[in-house]
Parts: sequence; structure tokens; C-alpha cells
Amino acid sequence: MPTRDQLSRLFMLRRPKDIKMTNDPWLKTSIMAKRGLAKGQAGKRHELSIAAQGDFHYVYGPYAKPALTINPGDVVVVETEDAFGGVITSEKDSPTAKLKFPFLNPQCGPVAVSGVEKGDCLAVHIHAVETRGAQPAGKTCIIPEFGGLVGTASTALLNAPLPERVRVMHVDKDGVRWSDNIVLPYEPFIGTIGVSPEIEAISSLQPDYHGGNMDLPDVAPGAILYFPVHTKGGLLYVGDCHATQGDGELSGVAIEQRATVTLQIDVIKAWSFAWPRLETQNFLMTIGSARPLEDAARIAYRELVRWMSADYGFDEIDAYMLLSQAGRIRLGNMVDPKYTMGASILKKYLMRDERRAADRQIS
Repeated sequence: MPTRDQLSRLFMLRRPKDIKMTNDPWLKTSIMAKRGLAKGQAGKRHELSIAAQGDFHYVYGPYAKPALTINPGDVVVVETEDAFGGVITSEKDSPTAKLKFPFLNPQCGPVAVSGVEKGDCLAVHIHAVETRGAQPAGKTCIIPEFGGLVGTASTALLNAPLPERVRVMHVDKDGVRWSDNIVLPYEPFIGTIGVSPEIEAISSLQPDYHGGNMDLPDVAPGAILYFPVHTKGGLLYVGDCHATQGDGELSGVAIEQRATVTLQIDVIKAWSFAWPRLETQNFLMTIGSARPLEDAARIAYRELVRWMSADYGFDEIDAYMLLSQAGRIRLGNMVDPKYTMGASILKKYLMRDERRAADRQIS
């Protein structure tokens, strides 16, 4: 397995033109472009390699020294380690022997943003999530007493744990080679990303109001995330990238991979809300994490109702009724300490009332 220094040298050989940037026309009409301090314009590029990162983080909190401080609009290219910390390399490996709980899901950062304060919003445009490292680059496994259909520490059952099993596979832009007969689509995304809580230190294994281990496949290239800021600098953490994943991450583990992530980070002043939000070309989404699963769905839909009311001219009851017909719900994970759901609505249903909302704010 390559050492950290070897991986870092490979990273530094990447030329700037090799770093992928999206330039879709719709981004000019995004909330980030309209309201962000940088107005959607990319600023200086920064690189956070494995070597520059040093020690990874296993909690989200305000007590870590920033690995990098940037200005609004700047682009950050980050090397991430896989969720196993790189220790699962062979189908002969034992997850029980190799993995050291709670030191799982290593996070890079935090990245501080100049001028951002509590009550602001951190906007994060995902330009690229690129698989890196030697093949087989994708790993997944069965971990005893972890997963959606087994007994766990929180869901205590008398059933014996499932036996351990590891699968490793080739991953590239043409697909994830599950077997000789099955090639899964290559749909990379960021499993864990978020900002620092105000005073808490929350495990990187847990999703919550700060983001974290949401395992939501919509957190993918082209999307813009909006995080409520709880502390000076925002303090953005990122890690745990996946090559592909089904809804729910049923067995507890996606196709885990090392990745190079390209993020453009902006600030929206005085835009405060309770839970993470997401924007794509076609829809808006609000994200909730809780147990039981229906409470995660309730949080997500409640936040979407409130967003539609605050920014798109709906009264809350009308938004509630419309979402009953046109809302969509996405299952992120049903295996982590809290489960994650994303509630969304197509933008085309919001545009007719956006002018009314603007008129209301002027008056």
C-alpha cells in the first residue's frame, strides 16, 4: 500500500488544468451566485494533500486548528482517505481485526473561511469527486452487528452476528466492477461533510444538524450545499467518499474509496436556518437526521415547508399541502447513529411564487 508521502507526491503532480471544475449555465441563477459574497465567481485555488493534512479528525467540533484558511469564493482541492482509514486492502482482511472503533471515518480539514460568523451560511459547490489510488480502489464489507437488517448495539437482538465478508473491486469512470457479470454505475459522492457545531464535539460517524455522516447520494458533483454556521470561520470538514451507493446504505457500508474532492466555498451573510440544505439545477432539498426514521423525514419536510414559506411566497399550510402531492423523499442512510432523509421539490413549482416573495420582502 502506498505511504502518505507517496500519495501526496502523486497529488502534487496533478496540474491545475487536471482539476475538474463544473461550469453549468444554471449555476449563474443559483442561490450561491445570487446571494454569496463572491457571486459564484471562483477565487484562489488551494490544495490540502494527505501530507499537508497531517492528523485526521474523528469528531466535528470547534476545537481543532484550521488546516487551511480561505476567502469566500476560493476553491479547495482535498485528498480524502476512505472510511476505513485505508486499512482494508484485501478480501482476506478481517474488519474486526483491522478497524479500531471509534477511529473510523477520518475527516480532512477543518477549512476556515474568512469573514463568516455564527448566523451566516456556508455555501459549498461540489465540482468533482474523483477516485484516486491504486486498484482495486473500491472496498465494501460486512461488519458484525452493523447494518440495516441485523441486530446492533442500539437495536439489540438475540440473533448471532452475520459473518464478516470483504469485497474489493476496480473503480473508474466507466463503472464499479462488482463482479464479472455486474458493473454498477459510477456515481461518486461525498458521504460525510459538514461544519462545526458551536460547542459540541460530534463523532464523524453521526449525522445531525451540522451535516456530518449523512451518506446522501445527492451530495454529488454539481450540487451546492448550504450549511448554517455555528462558529467563527464555519470550519468545514470533509471525508468518506463513495463510488456508488444504494438508498439507505443497507448493509452499513457503501463502495468506499479514496478521492480527490474539488469544492468552491462561499459565504451568504445573515442567512440562518436549522438544518443543511441542497440545491441542484432542478430541485431544492432539505436534510434531516434522527431516529426513528420517520422523525428524520419529518425534520426534512418541516424544513422544506419553512424554506418555501420564507423565500418563495407560500404560506406554510399551502406549502404543506403542495408537498403532499409534489414532494419527494430520499433515504440517505438507515444504519448510522442517526438516520438521514432528504426532502425535495422541483424548482419549477416554486418559480411562480418567487416574485410574490420578493414583493413581500420589499413591502
